[in-house]
Amino acid sequence: MSRPLFPHIPWSGDGNGPRILGINPWITDFAAFNLWSRPVGLLACLDMVRSAGASVALLDCLDRTWDDVSWPTPNKYGGGHYPKEELELPEALNFMDRRFSRYGLPRDMVREAMAGLDPVPDIVMVTSIMTYWYPGALDILDIAAELWPDTPRVLGGTYATLCTDHARIHANVDLITQGSLESPENWAAFWNLLGQPVPELPENAGFGLALDLYNDPTHAPILGSRGCPFQCDYCASHALHPGFTQGSPNAIITAIQSEYARGVRDFAFFDDALLVNPDRWLWPTLDAIKAQGLGLRLHTPNAIHVRRLTKDVCHRLKQAGLTTVRLGLETTDFDNRHDVKLTQKEWEDGAHNLLEAGFDLDDVGVYILFGLPNQDLDNVENGVRHVRSFGFRPHITQYTPIPGSPMFETAEKASPYPLRDEPLYQNNSIWPCVPGGFSWAEAKRWKRLMQGK
Repeated sequence: MSRPLFPHIPWSGDGNGPRILGINPWITDFAAFNLWSRPVGLLACLDMVRSAGASVALLDCLDRTWDDVSWPTPNKYGGGHYPKEELELPEALNFMDRRFSRYGLPRDMVREAMAGLDPVPDIVMVTSIMTYWYPGALDILDIAAELWPDTPRVLGGTYATLCTDHARIHANVDLITQGSLESPENWAAFWNLLGQPVPELPENAGFGLALDLYNDPTHAPILGSRGCPFQCDYCASHALHPGFTQGSPNAIITAIQSEYARGVRDFAFFDDALLVNPDRWLWPTLDAIKAQGLGLRLHTPNAIHVRRLTKDVCHRLKQAGLTTVRLGLETTDFDNRHDVKLTQKEWEDGAHNLLEAGFDLDDVGVYILFGLPNQDLDNVENGVRHVRSFGFRPHITQYTPIPGSPMFETAEKASPYPLRDEPLYQNNSIWPCVPGGFSWAEAKRWKRLMQGK
């Protein structure tokens, strides 16, 4: 289905229930790049409420949305750049010598499209992906309040869950949901705010995604699990999704087939623990992709666990169409890790198994953590050189101090900024836990090191 013309936002549903508008706000940051991004939490919410009888609409400020909107040409795998508008630095970040921008659809177009929405929504749901991107969420909430002052507004997502006290003070909102909408408390609170009886939670709640709300998509997410069975020091997955649940392979395969029929060929796994219990859903899904000859390109922007890359696993992934591989090495200081323990032998075996399965060196990137509290940066340099010795591309992942993660209190002590009070200081681009913070000279030095210069 082709994209509509500006400013049309279509409604989806039988028209008899309440009308619920979901909004994914802009990114406000020093840099942003689309690595198959989709607001899967919001899409799960819209799928749930539509299955419960509501009509839904989606305004994703990070998607082209309309056919007559200028947008950067996607790369060969469906990702790429966002349009951007330079903004003044927020007061808290005025020490930074970097350009700060709003990424996504132009603000005036978003406001005009919201103003023209007919019929108007009965409730507005706004998500928040990164804690320090909250200015975009607050701006959207203010626009909604201005246009529809009597329409309730709900804020969910990462910022709402992990920085709730900050959101209570600053967000123009009627309800803040912490965690997933399918929790009994959040589900009831949402429908109570609408003044509606609380319906039964739909089947497949939390895993079904309203992907059909995107017209002419270039890529789609695959969500086979929620949460993570591990508890790495730097990660807040447990605070966002306590426990670890996996979806139904039949439902996941059906969703892939549906998006394939709409022309999508690039699919990105959004799982934090893709290779855990693969018999539950991953192998049946990959077997179906292979048996049906779909010819997909699969991508893993979230790092996969190297210790699980056996020869059989690597061959299965390759045969199913895995194209972009991201590995979580984190550090080559194997005796002092902040994640799931990984031995040097496990790392080397996993790397060799990938190459033996036929993966191209250009398709394999390895994440190395940079900027941890009290980190010896010599270990980061050693990690970069070690990865390059295998022929893989190192990717330095700048540490983000995340509330709710086991390491957050350590980060607070190491950082000169009030990380808990102001989420803007959690932005990894400022190097919040690196002595002296961000500098262009150091950034260029690290870039040269990654290039082997």
